[in-house]
Amino acid sequence: MTATLSSADIRTAKRDATGVRDRDLADNLGISEAQLVAAFTGADGDHRVTRIAHHPDDVMPRITALGEVMALTRNESCVHERVGTFLDYRSGAHASMVLGPDIDTRIFPKHWAFGFAVETKTDKGTRQSLQFFDHAGDALQKIYLRDTSNHDAWPALIDVLKTNDQSYTISVVPRKDTEGAKVKADNRETLLTSWAALTDTHQFNRLCSKLGMNRLGAYRLASGEKWVRPVQPDCIEAFMNAVSQARQKVVLFVGNAGNIQIHWGTLDTIKPMGPWLNVLDPNFNLHLRNDHVAEVYVVEKPTKRGPAMSLEAFDAKGGLLFQCFGQRDGEDDDLAQWHGILSALPSLEEVMA
Repeated sequence: MTATLSSADIRTAKRDATGVRDRDLADNLGISEAQLVAAFTGADGDHRVTRIAHHPDDVMPRITALGEVMALTRNESCVHERVGTFLDYRSGAHASMVLGPDIDTRIFPKHWAFGFAVETKTDKGTRQSLQFFDHAGDALQKIYLRDTSNHDAWPALIDVLKTNDQSYTISVVPRKDTEGAKVKADNRETLLTSWAALTDTHQFNRLCSKLGMNRLGAYRLASGEKWVRPVQPDCIEAFMNAVSQARQKVVLFVGNAGNIQIHWGTLDTIKPMGPWLNVLDPNFNLHLRNDHVAEVYVVEKPTKRGPAMSLEAFDAKGGLLFQCFGQRDGEDDDLAQWHGILSALPSLEEVMA
């Protein structure tokens, strides 16, 4: 927390900033969002915060008791909201996951540093949420109770997760800069040869690391070859409308360093609102800052089941905004419709010409 801004100052600023989202208010104050939330620890009135355990092993198996909730995961430019119940939690030393028909996540526990139970009074009643942040104080995942949730389970859950430390200040580390494209031009032929030998999409990150590159660097280096086609950055709205009109099922990933959240299903209601491009469906919402999209690629990776074709978008800093794959509708689905949607997107070279 900045030396000139006390917790009382933060609480006053929050009261005066009606309608401003916590993330935006924290940026305006020059603090992290986690510091803003922590300032209300133990506070009465419209906002009450309890510091809780933050490690996924302690938290995720217990969230099932809340029943149907809304899980939110975001990065700087894309917000992914999914309604469902947290079911099958599988712990791992480096990566954990929640599996289920509605809530599907990939969790990287080393980034989880702070946890809070937040109760906020609104005109529609008290809004209850669990919020988790990384070491820099940036949000990893937020879980909101809904009218259909098991509200009776909330007090017992908070009681068991509550930590001994209920102070209203926290120490955060500086936020790491987004890693831009890492390219090793001398490894281009090895990249292309190894790419052709892939049998699973999960092998790709290991391949990039082995060759001293990252995802975006590899895409740039391989652009124009069989596996990567750069497309017009402003194609996302047309892409989503095509997916919606075709009733094409997709697998859509949005994440940050500590959490990746996945939507399986269709994208039905597409609504642009100012700079935001939105999917507004009953159990899934997506909010994308379309003006932040700087690079978009159609990517093919060979697998044992056939080619895995994706659309992947990056911001100007090189940060991955989202990945979207086609979802097979039955074992016999060859994803021809999905491949057709992707092939219709204009190549960047065509636009430039």
